[in-house]
This record gives sequence, structure tokens and C-alpha cells, in this order.
Amino acid sequence: MGSIPKNPHAGVVLGAPGVKGKMVTTISQNGLTEFMLSIISKKQETKEPFYVLDLGEVTALMDKWTMALPMVRPFYAVKCNPDPALLGSLAALGSNFDCASRAEIESVLSLGVSPNRIVYANPCKQESHIKYAASVGVNLTTFDSKEELDKIRKWHSKCALLIRIKAPDDSGARCPLGPKYGALPEEVTPLLQAAQTARLNVVGVSFHIGSGATHARAYKGAIASAKSVFEAAVRLGMPRMKILNIGGGFTAGSQFDEAATAIKSALQTYFPNEPGLTVISEPGRFFAESAFTLATNIIGKRVRGDLREYWINDGIYGSMNCILYDHATITCTPLACNSNRANLTCKGLRAYSSTVFGPTCDALDTVLTGHQLPELQINDWLVFPNMGAYTAAAGSSFNGFNTAAILTHLASSNMN
Repeated sequence: MGSIPKNPHAGVVLGAPGVKGKMVTTISQNGLTEFMLSIISKKQETKEPFYVLDLGEVTALMDKWTMALPMVRPFYAVKCNPDPALLGSLAALGSNFDCASRAEIESVLSLGVSPNRIVYANPCKQESHIKYAASVGVNLTTFDSKEELDKIRKWHSKCALLIRIKAPDDSGARCPLGPKYGALPEEVTPLLQAAQTARLNVVGVSFHIGSGATHARAYKGAIASAKSVFEAAVRLGMPRMKILNIGGGFTAGSQFDEAATAIKSALQTYFPNEPGLTVISEPGRFFAESAFTLATNIIGKRVRGDLREYWINDGIYGSMNCILYDHATITCTPLACNSNRANLTCKGLRAYSSTVFGPTCDALDTVLTGHQLPELQINDWLVFPNMGAYTAAAGSSFNGFNTAAILTHLASSNMN
């Protein structure tokens, strides 16, 4: 376990459900490579891929969120990465949860999280899942159609509702959601009227400017649209709305700082004196992406002139599905544990244009092309940072390579 942690978060996280009882290795700020080497040294026979989850990074991100957006309560989007240690750590640090299915609700409740800390943020739900939510007391959900209201009225009529509206601008998102979800402006009043007729309680507005958003200004337009819905409800004689859900789209780094500034400005402009307003959000990749690092083993090699081609034991049908489905740009660094023990990170060596393939028999399973790498050998390793968002969560077992079987090792940096 290393030295006794002094960070006030450390005890909370190490005792969290999903973490408590598991081995957590304390590492220095730059000690990730050394820790991964220690894991690799114990994998001389199997050499299977593995993840490292840095719980110290998770706590640092929660601190960053709290400092930048103290007025916005995070509801972590479980679909991004449902790793139990991540969920348990976030729960212990005070996060709530955005769930989209019965299984996600079950996984959060199993950690001892109260159902009132869950928003069932799927605007189109299976009836049996609605019935389950009602049975366990998950009493806040979203809708964007009359047909959804009919299901909710039938199976969970006491549920509080958020009307999901289409964000005016999601053009800057890596994965826009507007084509699938969100009521159009002309649909808002009829939907509110339908809820009134069904005697359902609409308590607020929800929107999402798209996953991996890059235009902070998109929050301003969406918050302005939400304000118009609050006003429409008042005109219809409905009880005053009290929840504004600003969705997700956050990425850690300078883009988050820009988004936080835009959100605070828009809230001040459009909701300056809204009595009893609760603002919530659904961050996923913000908390998950940079907390996970993936290590893969080189299982094959081919030389064609100056081109080097490598095969690794994870790929497009596994963790790297994010290249296709999340439009991610991934990078890697070598750990030449076998070919160059005197220079494990291969710094200063000649680089070759390299292709990296995944392990399946599909040619689509190509992870990197034209990537500069030194001369590597079979059983060396490639390490991929920032692999926590929409990676293992969406992997498959195609060709018998089971993404769900990839182990996650727990580390803790910056918590002493």
C-alpha cells in the first residue's frame, strides 16, 4: 500500500465500495511507468493486456470540478466506464449518477448509493426498465416524446420528469446527440400540455450539447433555450420548474475551463434569481478518460522495407473501439522490456513508420497507421494513456478476445 496517505480524500476513496479490500499501490506523480513495469514483470507467461486506474487522478478531477463549478452537482454518466472501483470512488467523493438502463441502476445501487442520487437519463426506456426503476425508488427521469409520457404514466406515474430538449448547437461535439434525442422548440408546449393532461410532474429541463464538446458557447445557447421552457411552463400554469440538467460533453483540460466559464456566465444571464434552482450535469469522460492507462503486449511483427508492422492483444473490437464509435485519437509509447532493457522507453532511438494492428482476423482491426515507433520486438509492450472513456465499456468478445476479461490494477498518485 505504500506510505500512510495524508490527503483528506485518500481514506474516503480507499474505503469506498468497489475499492475497499483491493490492492491499491501508492505511486509518485511520475511513477506510473515504474508501476506498470512491476505488473509486467509478474506477467512473464500470460502477457495479457491490462488497465491501470489512478484513483488519485479521480480525486484531483473531483476537486477541479468542485472548484470550477461549485453550483453544478455532477451525476457521473455510468455508460462511459462502469468500472466498480471508479463508481465507488466517485460515490465516496459525493458524485451522483446518470444511469440509462436497469443494469446501470443495479450496479450503482449495489455500491450502497441511495436511489435519490440517480437520474434515469434515457429519454426512451424499455417498459420493464421503467417498472424496475419504480420498484427501487429511482424517481427522476427524462422524456422527449408523448409516447414516452404514456409509458411513464402507465408504469411510474409518481416519477418526477425532466423534458429533454434539443440543444441549438452541437456541431462542435465529437459525438452529436441531437439527431437522436431532444424535443424541438415547436414540440415543447404540446409535450408540457400532454404531461399536464396525464397528471405527470415535470420538474425541470434537460439538454446535452454532445459528447466530447469543443465549443463552450454551445452551453450558452442551450441554457437560453432551457430558460424559455421554464417560462413556457409558467404560462401553462404548471408548478415552477426547479431542476436544470446541463448534460455532459466535458473534457478535462483547458476545454473544461472554457466550458465552466461559459456555463457560469449563462446561468448568471438566464437564471440570475431563480428561487430553489438545482443545477445538475452528466459528466462522463471528464472523470474517466485520463484516469485509465492501457498496456498491451506485442504479439506479432512484420518488416517491409522501412515499414514496421506490429500486432497487439487488444484492438478495434476491444478497448480501441473508441476510434470508431467515439471518434477518439489515441497515442502510445513503447516499453521495450525485452528488446532494449537498458533503454526501456526507447528514447533517442531511430523511429520507423509503423502500423499497429489489433488481434482479430479483421483487417478493419487497425489501431494506428504511420505512427513513429522505434524498432520493437515480440513481447515488448505499447502503453496507451487516456483510455478510460468509452473504451472497455463498449468492447466485445469478437474472435474470442474478451474485452471484459482485461484486468484493472488500482494505483493512487498525489494522495500522500
